[in-house]
Amino acid sequence: MANIIDTLFATLADPTRRAVVERLAHGEAPVKELAGPHDMALPSFMKHIDRLQDAGLVTTRKQGRQRIVSLRPEAFDPVDTWLAGQKRVWGSRLDRLSTLAEGLEKSAHPFARDPESDAEPDQKDRAS
Repeated sequence: MANIIDTLFATLADPTRRAVVERLAHGEAPVKELAGPHDMALPSFMKHIDRLQDAGLVTTRKQGRQRIVSLRPEAFDPVDTWLAGQKRVWGSRLDRLSTLAEGLEKSAHPFARDPESDAEPDQKDRAS
């Protein structure tokens, strides 16, 4: 799986390819339309399409004289899975760090007052 993720991230590291993917998120498009906003010759642009296709992110098909490019959203599943795992790991670590920081803060200021204990009794009732 790491190899797939490496390939996807390497492919998406290029701003031209990311722009193509963002455009294709709105629907398929002919190569000529995709190439329009980019200041490069069509053969150079086609190398980007080929790279996206090699990574499995897009598919192409002939329609008359045009080549139509479509996004393959399921190709992003390995990245989603990897990111979800990272969120779980780092979320847990950050929760533990927050607990530690709160404990250190309390031990550094043992006589600090709790703002809720300073509230008037009827203000506590309203907060409940």
